[in-house]
Amino acid sequence: MTTCTHLDTITITELPEEVPGCVDCLKTGDGWVHLRFCLSCGYVGCCDSSPNKHASKHFAASEHSLIRSLEPGEEWVWCFVDQTAMLIPQIHGQTRIPPSPLLGG
Repeated sequence: MTTCTHLDTITITELPEEVPGCVDCLKTGDGWVHLRFCLSCGYVGCCDSSPNKHASKHFAASEHSLIRSLEPGEEWVWCFVDQTAMLIPQIHGQTRIPPSPLLGG
């Protein structure tokens, strides 16, 4: 079983109350499938099922290892470096998100 060695990089433990969508997709007018939240800086990007894969691109540019799903009912965290998923009970809150433009809401 792989263990994440990047838990010390978490600087945000409270999820935002609401987000308008993927930061970069909103700038370009593109759509996304699911939203991910960077636990180091709070960046909101789209998942790898989305055409632009902004959450992965954010990791590549920033080396911020941990993202949390913002999808309703999902509480998992993914570590890009260690390639492992986990639950981190210290992360609190629920985020209102808009419907996916690519999934028809």
